[in-house]
Amino acid sequence: MARLGMVIDLQRCVGCGACAFACKAENNTRDRADGQSYNWADFVMKTEGTFPDTTHWVMPVLCNHCTDAPCVKACPVNPKAMYKTPEGITMHDDDLCIGCRLCQYACPYSSGSLGADSLDGAAYSVISFNPKDASTQPKWTAEVAVIPGGTATGAMTAKAAGATPPAKNLWPAGDVDPVRKAGVVEKCTFCYHRTSNGMQPACVEVCPSKARIFGDQEDPNSEIAKVLKAQKSFRLQEDKGTKPNVHYVGKYSARG
Repeated sequence: MARLGMVIDLQRCVGCGACAFACKAENNTRDRADGQSYNWADFVMKTEGTFPDTTHWVMPVLCNHCTDAPCVKACPVNPKAMYKTPEGITMHDDDLCIGCRLCQYACPYSSGSLGADSLDGAAYSVISFNPKDASTQPKWTAEVAVIPGGTATGAMTAKAAGATPPAKNLWPAGDVDPVRKAGVVEKCTFCYHRTSNGMQPACVEVCPSKARIFGDQEDPNSEIAKVLKAQKSFRLQEDKGTKPNVHYVGKYSARG
């Protein structure tokens, strides 16, 4: 059985943010709000020292799709709203979710409420919550343009399209609603709608330095398996025993 995973080569990563932009474009996630990230592809960043003697450090982060996923164990409904696919992807079924957020609190890579430091890359959360009393896509009803006088407003774009743009991509299976709902959690899916159809996740496809490798870790002939065999790797918070399926190799080095 395949066991899908990702390797992020920090030596290749240039910190450009293309992965994050691609993720938002692909999955139409909303902007940070009310202590929630909504960034399925995010970054942890740190700058030390005083100019010109400074060191800048960047680490891309996303859902680790843990083999022993605490979020799945914490989900109280039956059948579970947070579940594992046969390939090891951690998925979420909006229709089964009761909005208890136990998955978010159980995940060692998530926070129930992010502070202002998350805007500087000091904190992140791979699971976010859509409040019951708020729009899941406020940008498409916004009356203020991103660039006043230079771009259309979200409401104008939606009107021109004849409908509010979809809030989530269609899935190949019928058990996940294609429209984002209020009162439920959301997270990275390894672009399941793409990977289950033989494509790469959007973040992998757009990376200009090819720092991300996605594939079957159990296939010795796959690129990801070869990299994991040839290079020393690490995973975030391995001491938690969750067995993450996102690995890191190399060391980030800022480039001029």
